[in-house]
Amino acid sequence: MPEAVDSLPPIALTMGDPAGVGPEICLKAVADPALAGLARWILVGDERVLELAADITGVRLESAELRHVDALAGIGEFAFGRLDARCGAAAVEYVRVATEMCLRGEADGIVTAPLNKEAVTLTGRTFSGHTEYIAELCGAKESRMLLASERLATVHVTTHVPLRDACGLDTARILRTIELGDEAMKLLGFREPRIAVCGLNPHAGEHGLFGEEDERYIRPAIAAARERGIACSGPHAGDTIFLQAARGGYDLVVAMYHDQGHIPMKLIDFEGTVNISLGIPIIRTSVDHGTAFDIAGKNQADPRSMKQAMRLAARMARTRRGM
Repeated sequence: MPEAVDSLPPIALTMGDPAGVGPEICLKAVADPALAGLARWILVGDERVLELAADITGVRLESAELRHVDALAGIGEFAFGRLDARCGAAAVEYVRVATEMCLRGEADGIVTAPLNKEAVTLTGRTFSGHTEYIAELCGAKESRMLLASERLATVHVTTHVPLRDACGLDTARILRTIELGDEAMKLLGFREPRIAVCGLNPHAGEHGLFGEEDERYIRPAIAAARERGIACSGPHAGDTIFLQAARGGYDLVVAMYHDQGHIPMKLIDFEGTVNISLGIPIIRTSVDHGTAFDIAGKNQADPRSMKQAMRLAARMARTRRGM
């Protein structure tokens, strides 16, 4: 018997930048009957834009509730595929509303469609990404990004910082990243996640031949994590460990910096990779692609990443509820 709608975890979906592919992929995703029984979906966005997207896709909003946010009032003529500061501001407002829904207990998690950092920056505000903004709203002092697909998962010690800064390793930060990754994988259903920790330097430093950071900062973090009962090993060479993990040797890889983790994840499964925010008190998943202005409004957007983000958010919410 299918579960009653009222018993399902409520999860908010943010529409993303109105001019991007977000409205299209949201409509296409919530229309999938396979997702209807996983959660009570609440789409946070603009009713007028969604109607325009429905005309383009032929898909009407019937399998989710709408939380209309009047953030585009007075925008006048609207067009998909156009960089616009007002759309950037609206996208941020949808995220704020959805986050506050979680903090008030109205939703068990958030799934975010893509926003455009350039559009947001045009508003005059400093904005480094969804994860950091949601952490700020939640009062969380530190957050991490985890990328997950059916074949591989990666959590990052650092993300949106210059590479020069990312190389300034900190043992406590590495340890905390391992801990957050372990907690997240357990929420995804892994009883004892097998975690591989990347080195920073080529061949993980090769015993100091190519740099001393791996032995000085990474190895002590691994030792401390193992003392706390976490099944982790390393530091491993970054050029081989992702292949081993993708072949089933590990459940999670800890990457030291953005591209070390992002490149293998997107190469292995670009469409099926999901972004999960860690270190915040709420569940948040997201597509791992951008606003794709070049195809926005053309009914070419692929909803697979959005669907997978919704599945993982529902899985995490149900685990947290003990369902």
